[in-house]
Amino acid sequence: MSEKEVAIWGRPLAKMTTPELKEIAKGVEGVSGVHGMKKEELIEVLRNSKDIVDAAAQKKDVSLRSIKRKIRSIKAKRTEALEARDRKRADICRRRISRLKKKTRRAAA
Repeated sequence: MSEKEVAIWGRPLAKMTTPELKEIAKGVEGVSGVHGMKKEELIEVLRNSKDIVDAAAQKKDVSLRSIKRKIRSIKAKRTEALEARDRKRADICRRRISRLKKKTRRAAA
């Protein structure tokens, strides 16, 4: 969603229904096959027609190295917590490690 979308169409494209998007796309020059398009395709076509860059597509540059560095530091904290018999802290660290591992998988894909 961008402010430019709201200024042009009155509300974000992602919040519009597919029939509404199809009606708008019919008026755009150079676009054919509107009736066969899915909602994501319609949004992409409309954004490209007005040169709007999708903010969701501009993900933060998450490097695998930085995530893995965090995992190693949390693993060290977890071993300390296990040695101190602090099960609560160890469990919290385990869950954080799990979440970070999921991030690495997403970033690698």
